[in-house]
Amino acid sequence: MRIATALMIGMIFGLGIALSGMANPAKVLNFFDFAGSWDPSLIFVMGGALVTTAIGYRLVFGVRSGPLLDRAYYLPDNRLIDRRLVIGSAIFGIGWGISGFCPGGAIPALGLGYTSTVLFVAAMIAGIALTRIALNVLARPARA
Repeated sequence: MRIATALMIGMIFGLGIALSGMANPAKVLNFFDFAGSWDPSLIFVMGGALVTTAIGYRLVFGVRSGPLLDRAYYLPDNRLIDRRLVIGSAIFGIGWGISGFCPGGAIPALGLGYTSTVLFVAAMIAGIALTRIALNVLARPARA
């Protein structure tokens, strides 16, 4: 039941990304092109997402004491804005601005036939793997 629910939610999210045009990197890149063919529609997509999320969080955390398909909510404990968060956010934003893809738009775009999407997703997976390897190496105690 959990897998079927996750699949359904993912499909609804992907459909929303595709219908809004956010799976098209040109649409996203046009949002960042203030001097050229600026397209402000991303603001409305983001605004709609924020309103929907705010209402959803209010309903879920205000009405329910726990999730339907699990024992507890899995929320982050760390609320600090640290160096790792800032650097990761900057890398995410730079990559999004250069490629026109974020992970949320790239995965649904795989099904739409954009060839550049495969390269982006491969680079994203490689970046995640390299970051995990680097963090594991840095976390190891130094040998004497």
